[in-house]
Amino acid sequence: MGTVRPEDCPQTESTNMTVKQVETIEPVHDGFIVIFPPVAVDVEVGDTATFALLIITLLHLTMEEIYVRHVELLGFEKRFFPSQHYVYMLMVKWNDLSEKLIYRGYPEIYTFHKSLKEMFPIEAGDINKKDRIIPVLPAPKWLDNQKSTETRQSTLAEYCSSLINLPPKISRSQLVRSLFKVRPEDENPPAQHPLKRNETFVVSNDKTRDNTSEISGPIILESYRVIADYSHTSKYEITLHIGDLVEIVEKSPNGWWFCQCDTKRGWVPASYLEPLDGPEESEEADPNYAGELYITTKAYKAAQDDELTLETGETIEVIHKLLDGWWVVRKGEETGHFPSMFLYRTGEKKEMVSEELVMRRQTPPPRRSTIRNAQSIHSKGRQRISQDTYRRNSRRFLQQKGGRPNQPRKTSKASTQSPLQDWNNRDNMPKTAGSSPGGELKGAPIIPPRPSPELIMERCTENTRKKVSVRKSS
Repeated sequence: MGTVRPEDCPQTESTNMTVKQVETIEPVHDGFIVIFPPVAVDVEVGDTATFALLIITLLHLTMEEIYVRHVELLGFEKRFFPSQHYVYMLMVKWNDLSEKLIYRGYPEIYTFHKSLKEMFPIEAGDINKKDRIIPVLPAPKWLDNQKSTETRQSTLAEYCSSLINLPPKISRSQLVRSLFKVRPEDENPPAQHPLKRNETFVVSNDKTRDNTSEISGPIILESYRVIADYSHTSKYEITLHIGDLVEIVEKSPNGWWFCQCDTKRGWVPASYLEPLDGPEESEEADPNYAGELYITTKAYKAAQDDELTLETGETIEVIHKLLDGWWVVRKGEETGHFPSMFLYRTGEKKEMVSEELVMRRQTPPPRRSTIRNAQSIHSKGRQRISQDTYRRNSRRFLQQKGGRPNQPRKTSKASTQSPLQDWNNRDNMPKTAGSSPGGELKGAPIIPPRPSPELIMERCTENTRKKVSVRKSS
């Protein structure tokens, strides 16, 4: 703190005075007490009038609101102390023309995002989804690694840019200023690991442009509503209640979706969720009656009339992939629902899953038809295709594509048997002059045993599998 009085500023001579850190100005009996803020101004005081102008200017600076005008993501840093973690490097530019480099972890930024939504529920879309202007930020992963931290940079950069461009009541709020305000640990980073040095990854301009072309803005998470109470059955799931709103982080094809509900994160069955805009799923594709060949990895016994019972290792055709994880499959002429988590596509290597993944996905999700006391906000329910419609359309498609074989052509009696049958009946055939006494032709190759149908289906091409499946359906 310092004291400046008019007699310290002669009227005839010019005195150089550096004013630093002016926060408040309080009058005393013959002068002013100047308390310094985080700004530095070099001025020249020549007379009392100039001194008064200086005081007014400094007072204006103290009354002006300090806010963030720009945030630039420079990269991220990998730290090893006290344990391995990642922090993003952000260059924050304030309206007083100062620039500060800060370090923030993604979990802290996401916690700030949740607090911001609670502070501004209207702008967060909690009351009306159409009023939402606060950008959406994906929830943190269970375990961050270098790849996830790197790929998240574009999303975080766009989020910060959108945040600063919000109306002043949000972008200049105390909550936003607190997030970007420089802290002692920003200027003096914590001690490093005794054996490992921190690793810094800086975003290059070319890389930033490439990422911007792929991701044009923050990832917008979809909001769904819970239609019935659900109690978790493992530590990887979360418990939900009717009317809860959740944000979808990941939609797994097996019908288990990773969701965020307030501060809880975990897996829930997609059948317990419904879109807010309407009962229909916009992402769900139409049936594909041409079918895709899949192989069952686990046996399943039908629990409903519209399901199929299949054993392990059977080849089937998937004709409709539904988001709830219960796909419509075709086996011959029969169609029915089957859990997609027990299928993998032919011709693709079966992915090895971790023990943790198997533990939380060892059972298929419940179907919508088995949920009791389901309450939807939509007057019209979702339009479901019946199995009769699937079978009828499937047969019609196969007929149009020539799936049903034509009438067998009349052939001569001599050609009714296959060459293999002729070889097996060689003892009943007349011997030629060049035949050996043992009844075997000289130089004739030994025919290997016929492989099993399962081995043939496993080793043949996908085109052959489709033809075989079409013939079986006839």
